[in-house]
Amino acid sequence: MIAALLLALSLAAPLAGTTVVLDPGHQLGNARFPAETSRPVPAGGFTKPCNTTGTSTDGGYPEATFTWQVARQVRSRLRGLGAEVVMTRTSNRADRWGPCVDVRGRAGNRIDADLKVSIHADGSYAAGARGFHVITPASRPRWTADVAEESADLARDVRRGLRRSGVPVAGYVAGGDGIDVRGDLATLNLSDVPVVLAELGNMRNAADARRMTGARGRATYAAGLVRGIRVHLR
Repeated sequence: MIAALLLALSLAAPLAGTTVVLDPGHQLGNARFPAETSRPVPAGGFTKPCNTTGTSTDGGYPEATFTWQVARQVRSRLRGLGAEVVMTRTSNRADRWGPCVDVRGRAGNRIDADLKVSIHADGSYAAGARGFHVITPASRPRWTADVAEESADLARDVRRGLRRSGVPVAGYVAGGDGIDVRGDLATLNLSDVPVVLAELGNMRNAADARRMTGARGRATYAAGLVRGIRVHLR
């Protein structure tokens, strides 16, 4: 009887006991606070500006709004699976800015999260540039060497999840396989838990923009991220 009950609980809440940090990129009001967002902050052995405005579609749909809307869907789905979910920002407002990339980078460290996913979108003007890619931290002594291997595993799981949801892989980044390794991002460098940054598409590409601005398209991105996270945590 007890074994059957435990099995039922595990099937109903397969991610119970796990903690996921979601980092919706930027903030809608960043452009209104240039002094605050341009302030240099630690980024993993060097400094970078606190934050940036992000990009947008040609029609003016902001990256900050896109990442916020997708992150909320991901949060809802993960909570439905039993996970605890922590967001690095709790609003998407024109009268607010930040948090800075160093704060985002350290999110999850003190609570010993199982993983962190930073959600973004690209703004490339390169001809034909479309599709998603997942950025994983380079292995850097004193910074990311302890999480680089599992982060790479997480990146592959997220890539697989997005592919299975029907999102095309970006052929214009790195080796064209949807995975990029970088050592210049504070969001990755300052994390003590496995971490990736997902560029879900190119907002300057018409096809990607149509997907991003539609409710069905955003649900597709969210489903892909949840699928990848769930596989990794299992």
